[in-house]
Amino acid sequence: MTATLTHIVRHPLKAIGREVCERVNLTAGQWMPGDRIWAVTHGKSRIEGPGWAPKVNFLRGVSGPSLMAATAHLSEDGASLTLNHPEAGPLTLHPDNPDDTPRLLHWLGGIWPEDLPPPTGLYRTDAAHLTDVPDPWLSIHNAATHRAVEQRLDTPLSIHRWRGNLWIEGLAPWQEFEWIGKTIRIGAVAFTIRERITRCKATMANPETGRRDADTLAALRSWDHQDFGVYAEVLSDGAIATGDPVEVPQ
Repeated sequence: MTATLTHIVRHPLKAIGREVCERVNLTAGQWMPGDRIWAVTHGKSRIEGPGWAPKVNFLRGVSGPSLMAATAHLSEDGASLTLNHPEAGPLTLHPDNPDDTPRLLHWLGGIWPEDLPPPTGLYRTDAAHLTDVPDPWLSIHNAATHRAVEQRLDTPLSIHRWRGNLWIEGLAPWQEFEWIGKTIRIGAVAFTIRERITRCKATMANPETGRRDADTLAALRSWDHQDFGVYAEVLSDGAIATGDPVEVPQ
């Protein structure tokens, strides 16, 4: 079976909203465009200077599972972001306009736990995207590995629990873990696979409801680890699109 790129997903606002794309233009050594550009700070954030900051400084699904139910749409020019949530409803804002920040914080007030430090502001840095690691990587996931987790839990799961960027069909389960340090090609773009991704309780939340309903971590630990997906570095400029063939190491 030929391996194929089946899904491209970006998350403009870290931990809050996902957007499915058909095509994306990638640049060597850079993050995925439109992914984790902004993040929401909270009352205990401690960000030292401009640049990338650790995830502990931002709102995350591991603490507020309801955030996982949000969807997003980033405008073509990147200036406007529309969020939607089954409980909070829709919100359109211009994240780089400080006048819109109070509207976002008010919107989040309805879905962020009251007993946690409250949302306080929006953070962005031109030096980096606010992914969980400081390196300019994106994430790649294997649909067969996802199905293996579904089978272990005996329940269907949305792929959006994993908040990944690229999804590949046509592999054996866990095959992606064999690629560390190797190069794959999606369409005309080459990637080096850097490391496995260790998971947290955010993946236990249903991205349709925002409620924890599946012990994904216990399922992963049944394979003696807590990893799902791999980080990859873009090696060459180019566009990729759903349906592109994927060349993997033999």
